[in-house]
Amino acid sequence: MDAMQGYGKAQDDFDAVLAAVRPDQWDAPSECTEWTVRDVAGHVIWGQRQMRAWATGTDYADRRGAPGAPHPAELAGPDPVAVWRAARAESVPTLTPEALARTTSITGIGEVPLAAMVTLVTADIVTHTWDIGHALGMDVRLDPALVTVAFDWARSNVVRRPGFFGPEVTPPAGSDEQDRMLSFLGRVTSS
Repeated sequence: MDAMQGYGKAQDDFDAVLAAVRPDQWDAPSECTEWTVRDVAGHVIWGQRQMRAWATGTDYADRRGAPGAPHPAELAGPDPVAVWRAARAESVPTLTPEALARTTSITGIGEVPLAAMVTLVTADIVTHTWDIGHALGMDVRLDPALVTVAFDWARSNVVRRPGFFGPEVTPPAGSDEQDRMLSFLGRVTSS
């Protein structure tokens, strides 16, 4: 699976988990410290809007959904599924081969081709799919190929500080790659 296929699959899996959230669960705590389920949705929506801005060369100054933002829920609004789907529908068509080849300046990373950001955002979406589903008691089995993409990205790029990733935790004995990846990102996967 190439990067854009993986990106689409990660988005589909996120959409499925988001669509399963009941109305009374949006303000429940998520697996992301300080964020509710609606906050996580707002952060992922922000990522779609940021990707569109990078792809089109426009300025997207809204930082409410950026990593570490205090209340990304504001971006998700009262219907996070509809807002997510609209943000995705607006973003994906802008990710043309020409746009993906252009470089963009990323704070803390530097100048990178937008194609590299597809991998970062894929890893983000994969992780947050689990963050929402697990917090709500869903048995989230992430796509093994996407787990590998996310884990590889994380081992090369993880930022451990508040608002990003917490300290690595020891995975339970006999853990599969999904649990090892999530533990590396500071998630406690055992019950």
